[in-house]
Order: sequence, then structure tokens, then C-alpha cells
Amino acid sequence: MLLEPTINKLQAMKLTGMVEALEEQRRTAEMASWSFEDRLAMLVERQWLWKENRTMKTRLKFAKLRQSACIEDIDYRHHRGLQRSVIDQLAASDWVQYGQNCIITGSTGLGKSYLACALAQKACRDGYRTLYYYAPKLFRELQVCQGDGSLPALLKKIARTRLLIIDDWGLEKASPSQYRDILEILDDRHGLSSTLITSQYPTTRWHELVGDATVADAILDRLVHGAHRIDLSGESVRKTRNQALKES
Repeated sequence: MLLEPTINKLQAMKLTGMVEALEEQRRTAEMASWSFEDRLAMLVERQWLWKENRTMKTRLKFAKLRQSACIEDIDYRHHRGLQRSVIDQLAASDWVQYGQNCIITGSTGLGKSYLACALAQKACRDGYRTLYYYAPKLFRELQVCQGDGSLPALLKKIARTRLLIIDDWGLEKASPSQYRDILEILDDRHGLSSTLITSQYPTTRWHELVGDATVADAILDRLVHGAHRIDLSGESVRKTRNQALKES
């Protein structure tokens, strides 16, 4: 068998997973007893896994999640009103498939950002293009793009993501034009793609945050109605953990 030309052709076709599996088969003596079909199946499986892993890395790189979080590591022991059944339902990513929204509210230190990043990471694993923004940075980027004329490109980039995370909504006051940009973003996504918002403020105070009643009504209409809700309460998880470390 002309192995070297075969490997070169596999590499030219970017079948790196197959190349790696073929090299392993050559180094493993017991592989000689396997049937052709079993060895071929192993090559195909390795190529499929290699492609999936590479695609996952690309999605995570694009998402730029604030924290390395995953659904399986969520802590339910702390009493903060977090129900496992709700997370299990969201973990299936059906809400992303159907373009539904999710809102996570609660005071600082309750793990809102971690939950958002964990759900986003699961959406990436399930094949959805995801994009994370810390709300103050998103508003600053909108302002810069307004000034240099690149706003349409940014809006297009956001519109093409299946799941948009806006973390810490309401932490900093934005200008009326920036809130109108947010409304345009939500309008493009309404019924088509999902948006996940975390905020220290309950939705009843979002009118106050936005200021303009008309824009606030429109934002709430596109975000809140029919959204999945996680309302956290209780003592700060961060504070409790730090106290436990000091006592240990």
C-alpha cells in the first residue's frame, strides 16, 4: 500500500482526524485483527469528532464568554431560588431553536453571569452561534460604531447570532440613541433568534432605566413577554464562599 500518498491526499482534503486515526492504527498491533469495515468506521468516527471539536472551539472563540462555565458544574446547594428543573429545561437549548428569550435577575453575587455563560456554552455545544456582551462594553461599542460608520456591520454581526447574551443590563446608563440601537437589535431578532439578559434590576424597573417610555415599551415587548425567567434571591454566593474559605 502506498501509505504516504494516501496520507498526503487525506491532508489535502483536510481530513486531519482520519490521518491521526490511521497513524494510531498503524502503531497498534491488535488493529490487524479488525475487519476492514470496523477500521473504516473508526477512521470516520475520529474525523467526525475532530471536526466537531474544531467547530466547537470556533464557536467558543466567537462567543467570547466572560467565564468558563458549563451546565454540569452549576451549584444548586446555595439557597438562591434556582430550580434544577428550570435549568434542565433550558439546557436542552430548545428555547434557542425556537427563538425564545431568557431573563436572569437578582442582586450581585448570585451567579447570574455564570448561569448565562453556562447556558451559552451549552448552546455552543448544541451547534448554535453565540455572542456574549458585557452591557457597558456593548453600549460603548455602539457609540464607537456610530462615530466611525461601522454600526451597520456590527448590527449585521449581532443579527446573525442565534443566541445573544447581554450581561449586567442597567449597570450603566446609556444614551437615548444607544437604547434605540438596542431596540433595533431586538427588533431584528424578534421571533427569529434568542436573547439572554442578566440584570440586577427587576424588569419592573427597566422603564426607569431606559427613560424614554416609548422605547422602553418596545424593548420590553420584544424581550419580556413569553421569556423564560430566572429570578434569583438570597445572600451572595460569592460572599458565602469567601466566608467559608476564611473559616476553613
